[in-house]
Amino acid sequence: MTMRESGEMYLETIYILSRKSSSVRGIDVGAYMGFSKPSVSRAVGLLKKQGLAVTDEQGFIKLTGEGEARAKRIYERHTLLTRFFIDLGVDEETAAEDACRIEHYLSDKTFDAIKKHAKKYEDK
Repeated sequence: MTMRESGEMYLETIYILSRKSSSVRGIDVGAYMGFSKPSVSRAVGLLKKQGLAVTDEQGFIKLTGEGEARAKRIYERHTLLTRFFIDLGVDEETAAEDACRIEHYLSDKTFDAIKKHAKKYEDK
């Protein structure tokens, strides 16, 4: 199933926050992304409908296995593209912003080619 950019951003944010703390709340997601509580609630509801996230009795958000796998792929794209742009001479802030925009639209084929290319220079 194809996911919109906003859904991917929520997945990535929940993944990033869950790496820092085992308890991620909607308020944490909203603060990180700068979005309102109703926006976060709606997005989390959509992720739950798609089987990518669940909430427990206390309202903590957890990614399902599929949700975490998708989030990891998105996060990998973001971090690799950011590093790639920085290596090209782009300042860190611009590199991160551009990577964030591009990560959602690159095909797997193109990303894999960039990843393979970057790997050649990583080993040197």
